[in-house]
Amino acid sequence: MALTLSKNQSISLEKTAGSGLSKVTLGLGWDPVKAGLLGKLFGGGGGIDLDASCILFDANLKSMDVVWFRQLKSRDGSVVHNGDNRTGEGDGDDESIEVDLNGLPAAVTHLVFTVNSFTGENFERVQNAYCRIVNPANNVELARFNLSQQGAHTGLVMARLSRGAAGWEFHTIGSTASGRTVDDLVGLAAQAVRA
Repeated sequence: MALTLSKNQSISLEKTAGSGLSKVTLGLGWDPVKAGLLGKLFGGGGGIDLDASCILFDANLKSMDVVWFRQLKSRDGSVVHNGDNRTGEGDGDDESIEVDLNGLPAAVTHLVFTVNSFTGENFERVQNAYCRIVNPANNVELARFNLSQQGAHTGLVMARLSRGAAGWEFHTIGSTASGRTVDDLVGLAAQAVRA
């Protein structure tokens, strides 16, 4: 059974999934807050365009590459975004990012996952948001982090994968931010790794 993590908690992927883990998928899911009749008349309701992204950092926290809806694959091909969902409608993951852990360049030590509201709508209009890490070999969910913090923010640094001597570790972050694209969150993502 998958672990549900709180903000600033970590798990070892090696201990959770076993030493044979070579790939992981980060799934992001959300639903738009349903507006009542008056809300619909005044422009409420409808989909929310959230965008999952991944920033690849080296040990000195220098950004080496970014994967997002405008660049669906890292330059080396080890990180792949599965496409943009512009509504959040439907069950399950709305966006996902696949990571080939063995294919990552040796210089990459941290992968930071972010989410932004490209259209500028804030997280007051988002409900049931989560990110989860999955072993794609058997589709087993290893950990889940509920992104329940609603507010006026338009971005969030969700979580990170970090490479250490004992293998890969998944760490939840949950830092809110303002920004329409991943470019607006690179500095905050680096700070979150330092913390």
